Amino acid sequence: MATFYIEQFGCRATQADGAAIERQLRERGCIAAAGTQSADFVVLNTCTVTAAADAQARDAIRKIHAANPSTRIIVTGCYAQRAPEEIAALPGVTHVVGNSHKPQIPNLLQSISSAPLTQMEEPVPYHAAPILSGDIFALSDVLVAPVIGGEGNHTRPILKIQDGCNARCSFCVIPFVRGKSRSLPAAAVLAELQSLADSGFREIVLSGINLGTYGRDLSPRVEFLELLQRILEETSVERLRISSIEPLDVTQDLIDLFASSDRIAPHFHMPLQSACNRILAAMHRWYRAEHYARRIELIRERLPHAAIGADVITGFPSETEEEHSATLRFIEERPFSYLHVFSYSLRPGTRAASLPGHVPGAVIKRRARELRALGEAKSAEFRQSQVGRTLRVLTLHRDPKDDPSQTPALSENYLSVLVPQALPHNQWLAVSAAHLEGKNMIALPLETALTHAAGVV
Repeated sequence: MATFYIEQFGCRATQADGAAIERQLRERGCIAAAGTQSADFVVLNTCTVTAAADAQARDAIRKIHAANPSTRIIVTGCYAQRAPEEIAALPGVTHVVGNSHKPQIPNLLQSISSAPLTQMEEPVPYHAAPILSGDIFALSDVLVAPVIGGEGNHTRPILKIQDGCNARCSFCVIPFVRGKSRSLPAAAVLAELQSLADSGFREIVLSGINLGTYGRDLSPRVEFLELLQRILEETSVERLRISSIEPLDVTQDLIDLFASSDRIAPHFHMPLQSACNRILAAMHRWYRAEHYARRIELIRERLPHAAIGADVITGFPSETEEEHSATLRFIEERPFSYLHVFSYSLRPGTRAASLPGHVPGAVIKRRARELRALGEAKSAEFRQSQVGRTLRVLTLHRDPKDDPSQTPALSENYLSVLVPQALPHNQWLAVSAAHLEGKNMIALPLETALTHAAGVV
């Protein structure tokens, strides 16, 4: 029986795609290998949001092939959709499968699994790596399944309910490799969520490429807010977490819904990209810094302990030192919980690629360091503000290399928590946030914390 290993890169939506492939392969009798060196097939599910992501994928291909030349390497995902010939030329790559043809991967593995392994002992020339790509399929044609992975190893599945993007941010290549926005019908979303809940999963993450646009392509049209309301009313999902959502989609009604139910995690990840209005306009972002600031105010008014995360791009063409400083000030003055910092990366075919005034690489690196340092400071400040609070956490899988006497957990507001007890994963626990240890909150189960406070030994 063929063995496989899936190596993931990129966003939650990409992870969900990889999990869908994994589920299909398991259903066909394929066996998941422990790592790339013991697998007959390795599927690399790639990202192409930056040049660094492309380089990471190429490096992984070279290392896998060098370690085990007999392994058949199938490359899929956004990089495979954008530059298939570039990937096909790499030694060890047997097939390149774009996003448009991901559903064919199980059939592909089945069809080539009988080929003699000795055929792959030499580097594969470009013409020997077939390319499967074309128009982006409708979402209903693409495998949609929970990802078994991410934070906590098998504890928190991710369900992709939307793919593609109709926006045309000038720096972003994703619409070219994911296609237009498509939504999974609401009935299918509800059925999948209930199936996951029935299987014992307690927290489920909803993901998409542009999640706030969910349902606008359906007939009749369904609003994202309406979908969330139906999930609360029609499923038994215990806690729902929302992945990245655009700031203009974070409405007062959405925030009110979050505040009205403890079944939705108080966690908002809103891409900022820049706090300079001139740069936002050049990026073709449809909000301004003051709009974003108002969203933060609304969240804090209703959910004072919510996690607020942001993506920031530094070094966009023509960004000045003063504009970079304005972004730093904007972030410093507001209650962000964490930042994801990206150095601007020229993406072929995007409008930003042809803009004048590209910022020197050394300047971009320095600005990125400054933003990351600020992000670390904001994270530390947020963690410190939570000390002494009672948190509801979900226990996660322990890594075999971790201390067996401690259990990792995740709070509703996205804090990494360590409980100094050996506990099973996937359990709710009320804890008292005791003190910080690096980036982790050390928290005691509430009964233990009360005993300690009373001085009982």
